[in-house]
Amino acid sequence: MATVKELKAMTRPRAGKGAARAVRREGRVPGVIYGDNKPPLAISLDYNELRQRIYAGHFLTTIYDLEVDGAKHRVIPRDYQLDPVKDHPLHVDFMRLGEGAQIRVSIPVHVVNAEASPGVKRGGTVNIATHAVEMMCPADAIPNSIDVDITGLEINHSVHLSDVTLPKNARPTIPADATLVTIVPPSGLVEEQQTGEAAPAEAAAPAAGAKAAGSEKK
Repeated sequence: MATVKELKAMTRPRAGKGAARAVRREGRVPGVIYGDNKPPLAISLDYNELRQRIYAGHFLTTIYDLEVDGAKHRVIPRDYQLDPVKDHPLHVDFMRLGEGAQIRVSIPVHVVNAEASPGVKRGGTVNIATHAVEMMCPADAIPNSIDVDITGLEINHSVHLSDVTLPKNARPTIPADATLVTIVPPSGLVEEQQTGEAAPAEAAAPAAGAKAAGSEKK
């Protein structure tokens, strides 16, 4: 079961851009709680605490018991806005989670056992083709990551979504043949392969010219 964290907020009496700016001047961040067939609730959160939660990672896949003026709301962050220059949080949206709720989340892809990959040992590079997998899963069972084991993976070989064991009750929204990770050959090997392919063609050209010259003599 996913770990539920605590967070506190206050109600905002007014919505709109002017009210949001006033909240920010007080050192708080405006936000809203919506969903579960209930009316939206305008809130504000402490700037420093929210910024710390966002930059700690996994913010959009963490469930919170959000206490608002003494009442607790089980929520998950669905979006947040940052200042384009200073990266300060400007706004945050939370979605209420009803009992048994299924939600759509993006789960990050993590590579494990890279040291056991023959392709990596030969100088290949791990290329993560899909950095996150979007899936539907129970709100109380959100996985932290999708671990891709590349033990035994050779250069130019890949791991696809169908090769990975997904968490129980998780249903991905992308195709099963989606490539997650590939071992890319080192640049020196690519150049060597290209040179090897070009050599037979170059050798064939003089032979063809010699044959043509012989035909003219006849």
